[in-house]
Amino acid sequence: MATANTDDTQASGGDRFIYLTAGLAALNGLLFGFDTGIISGAFLYINNTFTMSPLVEGIVISGAMAGAAFGAATGGKLADQIGRRRLILLGAVVFFIGSLTMAIAPTVLVLVVGRLIDGVAIGFASIVGPLYISEIAPPKIRGALTSLNQLMVTLGILISYFVNYAFADTGDWRLMLGTGMIPAVILALGMLKMPESPRWLYEHDQPDAARAVLKRTRESDIDAEMDEIKKTVDKQSGNGLSDLFESWLRPALIVGLGLAVFQQITGINAVIYYAPTILESTGFGSSTSIFATVGIGVINVVMTIVAIALIDRVGRRRLLLVGVGGMVVTPGVLGAVFYLPGFGGILGWVATGSLMLFVAFFAIGLGPVFWLLISEIYPLSVRGSAMGTVTVANWGANLLVSLAFPVLTANLGKPSTFWLFGICSLLAFVFAYRMVPETKGRSLEAIEADLRDNVSDSVGATGTESVPSRE
Repeated sequence: MATANTDDTQASGGDRFIYLTAGLAALNGLLFGFDTGIISGAFLYINNTFTMSPLVEGIVISGAMAGAAFGAATGGKLADQIGRRRLILLGAVVFFIGSLTMAIAPTVLVLVVGRLIDGVAIGFASIVGPLYISEIAPPKIRGALTSLNQLMVTLGILISYFVNYAFADTGDWRLMLGTGMIPAVILALGMLKMPESPRWLYEHDQPDAARAVLKRTRESDIDAEMDEIKKTVDKQSGNGLSDLFESWLRPALIVGLGLAVFQQITGINAVIYYAPTILESTGFGSSTSIFATVGIGVINVVMTIVAIALIDRVGRRRLLLVGVGGMVVTPGVLGAVFYLPGFGGILGWVATGSLMLFVAFFAIGLGPVFWLLISEIYPLSVRGSAMGTVTVANWGANLLVSLAFPVLTANLGKPSTFWLFGICSLLAFVFAYRMVPETKGRSLEAIEADLRDNVSDSVGATGTESVPSRE
């Protein structure tokens, strides 16, 4: 009886500890989301301090994305070299410096530098948050825990909208941007006592430390999981990133890169970055436009919570298809709103409703599923570097869309621009249907074993059909 009671206590403690660890690591997503949302409101007031041409305005907005592409390009390799936990700590410090730099910026150049520094940090965060959680989480709840990172992204966006609204009357954009220092400090302090990923520890010749972490985070047989990790590490070729171009891994690379690009060219961050500007063009004032974006942020958070509740039950692939399917329709409606004149004051609310639905469908599909899948489908030896490569593509597409959106709306008009996003969503649906596998409930080692055995040509059309059909 004493032994059973001890085991129950350990299991309960393990549950609490894994949720605490995942929650703290997910604050990486909060940094990511906060930076994404805060600039949308602050930008309405930055022009009151600095005189900027349209080109310079685009550079200020997209500076963080350029920094994020660099952070993603270097962060994956750093995650493999120095560890997941240390990279989280480094990212928090960098984000603090970037937020401080923007808050005190005396010139546009310094403001851009601050945006670049912040971007490097969110490039780190976009890789290491999902990576760390996926490697430390038990398989049966890995989807939900890893998706906490995306929930924190949406929560960060929502918080930034509230911050923007709080300072809307004064127009104090410096305080808006400087508020980012607060979550950076919380993340850094919280991660000081968190463990390293057990898979990274084992790969770096620390099996006892890896076993100790698993004991703190598992109810299941530790020996069986350690044996799986050992077998996977023993199979590593040691070729690093070049492994991604081997035939057995090429399908996983295609899936990651395809989802990375589609997540952006379907228009989500054009909506997030420019939501106040879009709504202002319908006749709302600046303060009302910012307030309306709060509603969009709430929908984003709520639907991400729905996705987290479903992702380990329904599966990654099905949620992705439902979400992208909805994203095919809603830009068409939004484009029609702008195409048909005469709505008067109703126009702004119809546009707001369409934006909310678009964000809702993104939040249950491409939002969480992309980041979860890329933390699952790559082998341990290149997981960090592979996620870095895919995330660079994601940020590159983000940068392209954010720079192109004002140009597209100026030359094609808002209706055609949103209809173009709908067409891109249709292409994303076809890609997801044909290429994306189901990984629900499987260990990372089992997913890798399937790839090695060519069972996961399931990353192609045949396997993706067979896996869901067995559920």
